[in-house]
Amino acid sequence: MDKNIEIRFATENDVEIILDFILKLAEYENMLDDVVATPVLLKEWIFEKKKAEVIFAVENGKEVGFALFFHNFSTFLGRAGIYLEDLFVLPEYRGKGYGKALLKKLAKITCERGCGRLEWCCLDWNKPSIDFYLSLGAVPLEDWTIYRIAGEKLKKFAE
Repeated sequence: MDKNIEIRFATENDVEIILDFILKLAEYENMLDDVVATPVLLKEWIFEKKKAEVIFAVENGKEVGFALFFHNFSTFLGRAGIYLEDLFVLPEYRGKGYGKALLKKLAKITCERGCGRLEWCCLDWNKPSIDFYLSLGAVPLEDWTIYRIAGEKLKKFAE
């Protein structure tokens, strides 16, 4: 990893940068039409309500990667964990250690906070990311399927 890489926590002033990374990730995942996040929403939910955190990989003052994460909870472990929602490195900076640096920082945060585990999901077709995660020692949870209720179905179910 390049000596010039620094990892820093995002501040309220970074909401536009966070949204830019979210949009770039969504484009990479062919999900750009699903993004409804705005700077106002990100400011509210990340910085005012403190429901998530963001760290950046920075090289020479430029944010080249980001990770958005939050705490979850394991009843079996009896303690919180960290869930990585998004990890993205700008294409021109891939293969230079930025993704690994972000994950190492998250692992350190997980341990420092006494959390029991660090988890994330990856799209099945995203072979470059899967290969990267496997190279770090991560293991897929093959017996689990994620279920989701969202949008209008969520509203209707909640009635």
